[in-house]
Amino acid sequence: MSESPQTSSTRPSAARARLGLRQANLAMVGKLAVITGLMFGFGYAMVPMYRHICAALGINVLSLGDRQIPGATSSVQPNTQVDLSRTITIEFDANARGPWDFKPAVRSVQVHPGELMTVMYEFRNRQDRPMAAQAIPSYAPKQATSHFNKMECFCFAEHTLKPGESKRWPVTFVIDPKLPKDVATITLSYTFFEVGGKVPAAPKGSV
Repeated sequence: MSESPQTSSTRPSAARARLGLRQANLAMVGKLAVITGLMFGFGYAMVPMYRHICAALGINVLSLGDRQIPGATSSVQPNTQVDLSRTITIEFDANARGPWDFKPAVRSVQVHPGELMTVMYEFRNRQDRPMAAQAIPSYAPKQATSHFNKMECFCFAEHTLKPGESKRWPVTFVIDPKLPKDVATITLSYTFFEVGGKVPAAPKGSV
């Protein structure tokens, strides 16, 4: 039996359609491969680019553990930005105006600019009731304020203490090497005050 002219004419059309679809699929695969390669290259290049940008802007993005805070387990190289040619005396003070004990564990330390240091503050609630409180820091001289960088500080948050409860809080800081050369001593002082609304108010005459 002979094929009809209509049947024989549809075969080349179907073959061309399949060929066109195959070529379109191959072109799409090629485009996806190029995009994947570009994305991989960009991701690989981001780390050195990021490092160069941070170096140009003077940004230090190390985590607290990488900065060798006492007790940290990370083993990294010491901070190469420490200025060993200068020694700054940091004095610590506390305004303890209230029914509590509040003082630094040490009165002063000596550090090099760029060196990470941790000191402790001690607090005890002498009341027979809970209290919520927060500390506000101040600095002397004033021009040292922007160069005193705290990485960890109890002053970042409010604290609730039970009757008679004692606490030891760390202050982890680093002095910016850009501190003016004429500043050799910095005093960090904290004022501790109660925050109302979270616990019962202090009885009249208790402060």
